[in-house]
This record gives sequence, C-alpha cells and structure tokens, in this order.
Amino acid sequence: MSADTILVNARVHTLAPEHPHCDTIAIGGGRILDIGDTGLLAAHRDGSTEIVDLGGATVTPGLVDGHMHPIQGAETTMGIDFGGITDFATFTERLRAEAECLGPGEWVRGWNLDYALFAGRRISADSIEDAVHGLPCFLLFFDGHTALASHAALRLAGIHGGREFTDSSEIVLDSIGHPTGELREHTAYALVADTAPALSAKRLRKRVREILYRIAGTGLTGATVMNGDPATFDLLDELEHSGSGLPVRLMCGLGHQPGSDADTVRANIAARDRHGERWRGGLIKLFLDGVIDTGTAWLYEPDTQGMGGSSFWPDPGRYAETVRTYAEAGFQVATHAIGDRAIGAAIDAYLGAGVRAASGAPHRIEHLECLAEHDLHRLAAAGITASMQPLHMQWRAPDGSDSWTSRLDPRRAALAWRTGDVLRSGAPLALGSDWPVAQYDARIGLAWARLRREPGHPDAHVFEPAQRLSAYEALCGFTTGATRAQGDTDLGSIRPGNRADLTVWAQDPLAVSADELVHLPIHSTWIGGTRIYRAEN
Repeated sequence: MSADTILVNARVHTLAPEHPHCDTIAIGGGRILDIGDTGLLAAHRDGSTEIVDLGGATVTPGLVDGHMHPIQGAETTMGIDFGGITDFATFTERLRAEAECLGPGEWVRGWNLDYALFAGRRISADSIEDAVHGLPCFLLFFDGHTALASHAALRLAGIHGGREFTDSSEIVLDSIGHPTGELREHTAYALVADTAPALSAKRLRKRVREILYRIAGTGLTGATVMNGDPATFDLLDELEHSGSGLPVRLMCGLGHQPGSDADTVRANIAARDRHGERWRGGLIKLFLDGVIDTGTAWLYEPDTQGMGGSSFWPDPGRYAETVRTYAEAGFQVATHAIGDRAIGAAIDAYLGAGVRAASGAPHRIEHLECLAEHDLHRLAAAGITASMQPLHMQWRAPDGSDSWTSRLDPRRAALAWRTGDVLRSGAPLALGSDWPVAQYDARIGLAWARLRREPGHPDAHVFEPAQRLSAYEALCGFTTGATRAQGDTDLGSIRPGNRADLTVWAQDPLAVSADELVHLPIHSTWIGGTRIYRAEN
C-alpha cells in the first residue's frame, strides 16, 4: 500500500515489545502502515508520498494526559496566577495591585493559591479585605476544592449564612454564624463563581483553543477531559468545525453530582455516544471525596484534626447505585477518590457493577493519593485503572509541615502517590497533570514521576524514593497507560494498524536525565498522520 507520509532518519521507541525500535515509519490513511528501516521507501513510496527527514530526532507514541480540565480551566484560570507564592505579604501586594487597576463593580480574580499562604491564619475575607479595596473578589486554591471570597462577593452571591448542600460542600462560618469567606468544594464556591462576570461564548472558544494549542506544544496529542456536560460537547463541536480543528485528541467525561436528578441522568445517557473527528464521550465522572488538605478526603481513620470521616455523598450507598446505573448504560466510570476509604469504596462499587465498561475499558479511579495496602491488592486483582498525578507532590514540604502531610500520621503519609507499587502490583497505571491544578506540560509530569522531587534541583528532597518510576515506565504512563485507560487499543504504541499519533522530540527522552527532560524541545506532534504542531511555527 502506498504511504501518504514516510518519516525517515529517526530514532523510534515504538513501545511495542515485538519490535521496540526502528528508524522509519510509513503512514497512510491516518494509520501506521509499516515500521522498519529505509527499505520501506521501496515498498510504500509512490509519486505522491511525502518523505519527512527527521534529522535524527526521536519519535515516541503521542503523549496523552490521563486527567485534565482544559475547558473548565479556561474559565477558572482567570486573573492572577498565584503559583509559587507562599509569602502572605507578597500575596496581598499582588491583590492590591490588581484591585487598583479595576473600576467599580469589577471583580478581582485569582487562582492557584497555596494553602501554605494561610499557615497560622484563618482563610477569611477579613484577611484580604483591605488589599482588594472592598471589591468583589473570588480566589481559587490550586486543587480546585477550596475558594476564598471577599465580603462584597459573598453579598452579591446572596450568601449571608450557612446552607445545606446535597454533598459535603460547606460555607464555612465563624462562631456567630457569619460566613468567613472560605468555601469548601464546588457546590459551595460555585454560588460565588457563577455570580462573577463570565467569559462570552466567543472569548471562551478562543481561550480553549489557545490552551489546547499550548498543550500540543508540550508534546501532548491527547487527553482525558474530566467534568463536562452536554454543553461542553457543543463547544467541542464548534471548535472542531471552525479553524483547523482540535489540535489534540480528547475523550471528554460527563459529570454527575450527588444532587443530580433523573433529568441529568437521561441527558448524560443520551449524550454518551456523541463524538467528533478528534473527540468523543462515553465517560462519566463522579466524586467520592474532597482533598486531604482541608479534611474533606474520606479516610478509614480520622486525620490529625479529627476530620476525614465523611464521603462527598451524604449516602455513600447512592454512589454505588449511581455507578451501577451508568455502568449498565454502557459508560466507563471515573471516580475522584483521594483518601484511602474513598478508594476502597470505589473498588467496592466497581466490583459490584462489573469492573469493565461496555467498550471493554476498565473503570478507573482518579488521584489515589493515599492508597491502603489491602486496596492496592484489590485494585490489581480487579484490573481497575489507577489514574495518578505525581507532580501534585510539589506542594509537599520536606519537613512534613505542609497541609497534606500534617493531616496524616507518618504511617499513612508514607503511602503517598504509590506509583511504583501500583506498577509492581500489576494494576494499570495512567499518568496525568489534572491541569489547572498542576502544570499541563507533560515533560514536567514525566520528570516528577521519575524524580519525586523538583526537577532542576538535584539536592531537593525526594519523596518516597522507592516509588520512583524509570524513564520507560513514566513514558508508558503517558502513552500506553493513558490510552488503555481510555479503552483505546490502537493508540499508545507504534505498530502497523495503529492510528498515527506521534510525538517527535529533539533528543531521546529516555536517554536524557529527568532534570534535562523538562527543557527538551518538542520537534513536532502528529495526529492521525497529520502534523499538528511544529516547533519552527
């Protein structure tokens, strides 16, 4: 068969054990026709074949982020990026400078707040009121599970006291019942976020497209997108049919909350099979808990402040019923479970509903930050995918003073992000970023998986060194692991018949050190045999 394109003069890591390396790839009809050496030119070349000389660059299967929020992130990453700021004075100076640039009625917005900013002080509107000059202000913490609102923002949202929610969300109150400004979990902080001025549809489309192109520039050819709705699918359709289409391949999940009604279930089921050329549905996303940092993770034993005993669902049995409903409707189920008890409950529910979707893809658990030993073995035995983000460890402190570690006793803190143990157990492992929680640059995620410390700082503290992954294992987590987690058997490796999704690196990502990897240039990305990103452009 004649090839549309033949890539030559490359070092190719196929990640296919039967033929692990080659230097030439023949592509036709969007798929890999053949792999081998330059002898493929005679077999697959005709007058219309494009020959692309990669000049010794390295080719791997296209990188896929196993968990991110590029559409939701387009809206939440508005305003000041507070990443890396842990000094409270610097934080308030940034707020003050922003507020002084705004007019009456405009909102101060910010994201990526570190809990360390509030060490020794309460997360409260009072702490920022002077800095924002009384303007409405909405600030989101890095993990997307806690927000801080100013007094003006609370008033505009009609928040004057506590409320009952259908999940574990909370409007934090002071001793006399007044809102402090701290809002825990999405249902609570959405009351304020939805009051703030929203992006126009045009600006949202533009911003999402820009984000997706920046993502492609880090070597990503695909991602699993969490927490969408049918309107998200409409947006993806619009993006795909305007301009040059989507620059990354997306599997997009639909969301279901404890308070979702029968109409939501019907709408989700009706949208299950929606798809475009480079995006598709088929995934449902549920939450079982919050985060360890604020005591909203669900733990087998209380944390050091006596919290962690509650599920995100007031009736955890309803979660299991919801899993069964969607599994029977043919969905793959993904569950946010950070605490050990939440992970265990997710495994229980999957075992009860059947651990694989109609597509054959195993159900999956997202994050698994504190995984108990007995649940590790159950995860592996069932073949449930562990979808993990090692670069979330960047907010930990070597002395254990960070909010994550200090909430857990040393025994449980030692069970952090057990990526090495998951692989050794035989459980499927997918790696990702959870952007905008952490950086979307896949090279940073690969480096953290290998180092478990800050890249570029060889003397930095290494967290749980026994859990470090090899360069090859980390790469598999962002390729074969992430694609199998989506149920894609024709992606994630370079072999005849597979779709031609490729990442081309300036040098070999398996040969350079993890510290150098974060700066390793991406030469190009290809989706279905089409070159999407080129470094020179």
